[in-house]
Amino acid sequence: MKIIVPMAGIGSRLRPHTLTTPKPLTVIAGKSIVQRLVEDITSVVDQPIEEIAFIIGPAAKGFPADTKDRLIKIAENLGAKGSVYVQEEALGTAHAIYCAKESLGGSCVVAFADTLFKADFTLDANADGAIWVKQVEDPSAFGVVKLKDGFITDFVEKPKEFVSDLAIIGIYYFKDADKLLEEIKYLIDNDIRPSGEYQLTEVLEALKVKGAKFIPGKVNTWMDCGKKDPTVDTNKQVLGFEQADGNNLVAESVVLENAEIIQPCYVGKNVVLKNTKIGPFVSIGENSIVENSTITNSLIQTNVRISNANLDNAMIGNHVKYNANYTSVSIGDYTELT
Repeated sequence: MKIIVPMAGIGSRLRPHTLTTPKPLTVIAGKSIVQRLVEDITSVVDQPIEEIAFIIGPAAKGFPADTKDRLIKIAENLGAKGSVYVQEEALGTAHAIYCAKESLGGSCVVAFADTLFKADFTLDANADGAIWVKQVEDPSAFGVVKLKDGFITDFVEKPKEFVSDLAIIGIYYFKDADKLLEEIKYLIDNDIRPSGEYQLTEVLEALKVKGAKFIPGKVNTWMDCGKKDPTVDTNKQVLGFEQADGNNLVAESVVLENAEIIQPCYVGKNVVLKNTKIGPFVSIGENSIVENSTITNSLIQTNVRISNANLDNAMIGNHVKYNANYTSVSIGDYTELT
């Protein structure tokens, strides 16, 4: 089996953090979103993973020069071949997948690096594919599905009128990726894009019309990383899962001087905590110093200097200096607020 990971979007709703780091590379409790995504998929599918193909955006959209090397290393650490493709222009979800056409073949999971999840990945051999869905309050912002007798009957992209509240979360399984590629190619060759972009929902509908049977996948937990508050909440949930699994996320090199860590927390290498209490649900990246502060339920990246702060529901980027009285803040990389 192969995993195809479209991740070319930078995540404009998560600014200012994505001005310097594309959303899929945002770190949650010590690992990037995309790393956690492929690790989770690899751990729950019942087949060996042959290849993981990533589709990134161009350097002009903020993807660092070492992105390819980092992604290939993630794949190799999972025992798979790593491949990286570039979507030069944002032309839709189907077009993003098509950029990895050289890797499409056999069975595959397509996973958009927008969210993290906990899901049942038992694959039905009688189905041609599966689409993981989650019931939502406002389906107008999502692609949705309609069901009958346990199979998906319709795919609707961002319905203006209510047709279903089962939102597609961005995880798909295809038993035959060659058929998927064939339908995407037809879409692009014939310039079929009613919404202005080549959407995967159009491809799924075409496959269904030709007889493909898709079933809904069950999602137990869907963790959104679209905006600051949901991303901080995702950090909280991930830390909870890590604690439940018995994982210790506090590096041995952490220095505590009259400081307390209330679990669950992630504290990276060479972090110094002085006269400080952190936790629960706090992530602090490596090489950071926190003094005279109390921090709860917050996501803080690397090389940060925090002093005299009382933070809750905060998200702070890399290389930030912060010494202020605000509590629930969202501060991008290389910012000084003193």
